[in-house]
Amino acid sequence: MNLPKPTLLVGDNYSITLNQSIENLLTQIRKGDPNFPHFTNTFYELMQSQIDPPLETIWVYSALSFHSRKTTKDDASSRFSTAKELFQLVSGVSASCSASRSVALLAPVVFELYSPVVELLGKDLGVKRVKKVIEKVKSLVGEILGYVSICCCKDLGVETDSNSTVPFADLVSVWTGGKGEIEAFLPLVGGEICREIGFGLCSVNYLAGVVIAEVFLLKMCLDLWVGSQGVGKEKDVRSSAVGLMTAFRSFYFFETLVRMLLEPTLRLSSLVSSGDEVLLRKILYDAVISVEYTYVSPERTTHLPSEHVTTLAMERLILTHEAIECFRKDGDHERAISCTSAFSTSRLPSQIVKFVKSQISKGEGVDNINGSSPKALLKWLLVQESKGNRLFDDRIAKRLARLPLDDFKTNYEHQVSKLESKRADVDLLPYIDRDGEEDNREEVEKEANESMISAFVAAAHSMRLTETGGRKRKQHRNDGNHRRNKLSKHDHDDSSDSETERSSSVSNDDLSSESEVENPSSDEDV
Repeated sequence: MNLPKPTLLVGDNYSITLNQSIENLLTQIRKGDPNFPHFTNTFYELMQSQIDPPLETIWVYSALSFHSRKTTKDDASSRFSTAKELFQLVSGVSASCSASRSVALLAPVVFELYSPVVELLGKDLGVKRVKKVIEKVKSLVGEILGYVSICCCKDLGVETDSNSTVPFADLVSVWTGGKGEIEAFLPLVGGEICREIGFGLCSVNYLAGVVIAEVFLLKMCLDLWVGSQGVGKEKDVRSSAVGLMTAFRSFYFFETLVRMLLEPTLRLSSLVSSGDEVLLRKILYDAVISVEYTYVSPERTTHLPSEHVTTLAMERLILTHEAIECFRKDGDHERAISCTSAFSTSRLPSQIVKFVKSQISKGEGVDNINGSSPKALLKWLLVQESKGNRLFDDRIAKRLARLPLDDFKTNYEHQVSKLESKRADVDLLPYIDRDGEEDNREEVEKEANESMISAFVAAAHSMRLTETGGRKRKQHRNDGNHRRNKLSKHDHDDSSDSETERSSSVSNDDLSSESEVENPSSDEDV
């Protein structure tokens, strides 16, 4: 028999076949009668043709395989079991992919898991049957977090990024039956981030960061529901949050979390009560502000555009100010002081000041900052822009205009009233300046370690203690290909720890530190 020769799926032939197959599939989905077996075979062949296939190939193949075997039962327990099978499918077929791609492909898993979790948390958690399923859900979320941690062995942000070749709304349609409802598909993410992802082609690294943020928040909500009660609950959830944030070496995850905290409300009303949402926000404020995560330090973000890092620094500054005001409003002055101290001893102020000075001509001169708090720096920035210096883009300008900064707000709000409103996406990391603290350094570190080390050890299998004159590292590894819990400390860039850099980070005329931080200053101080 004269059989036609199979098409060689390489180079342009691969791209043409992939795009044409997705277009044909979307057409059939819109008609309501897709030929699943035919398309499943096509995308399986595409997936097997490359060692590290494009995200779209595995994404569509997983969707087709999932829908062909999806159960007709609609109770929470059955849908949870289906979500677990999907996780096993996706993690299996993406084993050869890059770390960012493997994590980004978990977006449908979170989508399928969200609905049964909402239903279960709405029931009486004291019922034995419900409690049993909840424990299974927590176990699955733990497995997903472990998988993500393995993928995060290396900084996800430094991987070569790529964009999807198909609009994200079309990829969502494959899972939602032709409905490109991105906000429903990413149920824990704010509308602004969803709109950015859905606009055009999506960055794989950015999507991976968003997925990590979703799983992270899902874990936090479950901990609030079924964890310890009373004073111990907040401490346990905070310890878990910092341990996970240390393990997730994704710049885009940290950026996404900061942006979500800058929103008036978190999209968690279906998972936690209003009181627990307020509590979780405070816990996340503390975890984001008080600890230095090395994977978002200036030394680790040199591969990103400088504008991206600067905008993140401004978002971080604004978030710190809002957190301090929130704590003060609630009468939690101890935590407000702690956040202020963490900010004033960090590297963040000096980075922002350095950026501003680089944007202003030498002949104009720059005023000194009157104070060391986030509010003082924000006022100083408004004064510099009031002189006609355009320092930030529309997104940051609109955010600054909305801040209640006494009489400076009125004048500055008038200047930016004609700007288009957008939001900034980026984030920077505070760096603790310990210049002049050698005499009591051991005492400070001992204080931080005693208060936090036991909780962090429970959240991580490997941690490091920073001591005077050196560091200790301890790693637990399993043999072969066994799954490892990668909640471990990051490799630290020793150059960022030099005394020369610390002493020059903030001049006396710019900012001065008046207090020390009681919380861990770095993810390596734990």
